Amino acid sequence: MSTPLRALRQRRRDSVAVYGILLAGAALWLFPLVTAVRASIAHGGVANYWTVLTSTYNGVSLLGAFVNSLIVAALHAILVCGVGALAAYAFSKIRFPGRETLYHAVLIFLAVPGVAIIVPVYWITGQLALFNTHLGVALPEAALTLPFAVLMLRNYADGIPDELLEAARIDRAGHGQAFWHVFLPLCRPALINLGALSAMWSLQDFLFPSMILKRSDLSTAAQAVRTIESSFGPTPEQTSQYFAALVLLAVPVIVLVVGGLRFITQGITSGGVKE
Repeated sequence: MSTPLRALRQRRRDSVAVYGILLAGAALWLFPLVTAVRASIAHGGVANYWTVLTSTYNGVSLLGAFVNSLIVAALHAILVCGVGALAAYAFSKIRFPGRETLYHAVLIFLAVPGVAIIVPVYWITGQLALFNTHLGVALPEAALTLPFAVLMLRNYADGIPDELLEAARIDRAGHGQAFWHVFLPLCRPALINLGALSAMWSLQDFLFPSMILKRSDLSTAAQAVRTIESSFGPTPEQTSQYFAALVLLAVPVIVLVVGGLRFITQGITSGGVKE
């Protein structure tokens, strides 16, 4: 028979085990980053960061790569949040024939990898004259993210009481007004989370920027990691500068994850409990 003291000891052991696993995972994650930071200042010190920020390598400027990545990430997030919110409203709050069949058909595309659509994306991009444009990269990224967006936003929307939208319709509001003035404000936490995730995935994407952006001045941060590699020689100073460039290219993703962690955590649990 368990006693309160034994139960307390068991909880403590469980807590110690959980924290131990978390600390081990954090150490494994931090080890490459700490190693890169140490290598970046081993020869030349902190000045290496200023050097790589103010220099151009193989026609690629790190500041320009940051700007290009942020533009593509913003377009990606806007497309995904906009189309995803409209789809979630339709699937959750509008009843029409074949709604569930169409919804599950959308979810099937969660299993489609990016490499499977390379050929059609290349052809469509050429037909639309979107090569060497930020929108040309953002469109296929958004196409791959949209099934996840529909799944997440519909789960969140199902928790919004239908009575709120019915009250808007009683006040003679159409679907457009109900969507804009009622649905979107209530979905703000989920949309912020989706936008943060979309931007993070876009910053890490290497496939579509490499396929669509051929000009070096349009390189994104993910491309720059590979493009600038050959510009650094084997000397200790240049090796440290290369590591400094890698650390700087990782900064946007780290800042985005740390800054949006609260919203990402909320979004993961949103829709998990139904009344």
